[in-house]
Amino acid sequence: MYKLIIRPILFCFDPERVHHMTFSLLRFLNKLPLVIGLIRKIYVVEDARLEKKVFGLTFKNPVGLAAGFDKNAVLYNELANFGFGFIEIGTVTPKGQEGNPKKRLFRLKEDQGIINRMGFNNEGVEAAIINLKKNKGKVIIGGNIGKNTQTKPENYTQDYLECFKALHPFVDYFVLNVSCPNVGSHAKLNDKEYLEELIGAVQKANNNFKSQKPVLLKIAPDLNDNQLDEIIELVVNTKLDGVIASNTSIDRSDLKASSQQLETIGNGGLSGLPIKDKSTRVIKYLSQKSNKAFPIIGVGGIHSAADALEKIKAGADLVQLYTGFIYEGPKLVKRINKALLKKQ
Repeated sequence: MYKLIIRPILFCFDPERVHHMTFSLLRFLNKLPLVIGLIRKIYVVEDARLEKKVFGLTFKNPVGLAAGFDKNAVLYNELANFGFGFIEIGTVTPKGQEGNPKKRLFRLKEDQGIINRMGFNNEGVEAAIINLKKNKGKVIIGGNIGKNTQTKPENYTQDYLECFKALHPFVDYFVLNVSCPNVGSHAKLNDKEYLEELIGAVQKANNNFKSQKPVLLKIAPDLNDNQLDEIIELVVNTKLDGVIASNTSIDRSDLKASSQQLETIGNGGLSGLPIKDKSTRVIKYLSQKSNKAFPIIGVGGIHSAADALEKIKAGADLVQLYTGFIYEGPKLVKRINKALLKKQ
């Protein structure tokens, strides 16, 4: 029904507008008690065999929603009813910001991909906290944090720390987003020495809390083997809790979209099916080269249960959806969980 009727209608409209329309609809539907029960009956798979303990947290199932969908933590309770084992909010920055000028979100229908240059548009950390106080405890929440676009390089770490300290009581794990291609002054965030400084500062802040929260690093899918070796060394040396592989890609090779269409769209991060193999390669390399020294959350191009199983076989402990959720619909979560049970 979703792919035959709902998706064709939604894809007639601007992607960012559809996103807001969908949020409004889901918020309305979830105010109806009978509808909540029906949605959960259709989509949620309850089975103890799906439980996964990773970096000290017990996930009801290993299928999560990636950051970028619920940036301001306004719909995580409602989205939990579709059967996700965890939901990552953000990217959250200290101050609210508009992000990049519109139009900034584009579908590549033939490729089953999306290009975005949103630019960390969000309402800021205080707004996220107000929404997180409404948490009904249905699902594990991750906090994806970043810097404000206008922040000067010498103050990057302070931005991350401000978000980290403020969100600490309200999320279950953290993600340092240093690999998004849609923010200014990106180069410093990829510098190994700076990353050591940033992670060290966050770990120090984490130790000041009575109970520490897991901290993960989200990396790009375009890294070469030498850069991935540096990531492994960085994660092990700084005792990070894990890695998310991967963020969006700046690579435009092997796309079905015409060069004219891509030129019209311009720059931005590519997600969806076109980066499936690229992200799987990163997962496999990190897992094998590190000898499974740390957990990996696999994300990028998961459009089927087989895609999710491929990520897990490559070394992912958990997986996340974003573009696949948009193209395939909410039943994708159930299909993956059913496939995982069938494998056991």
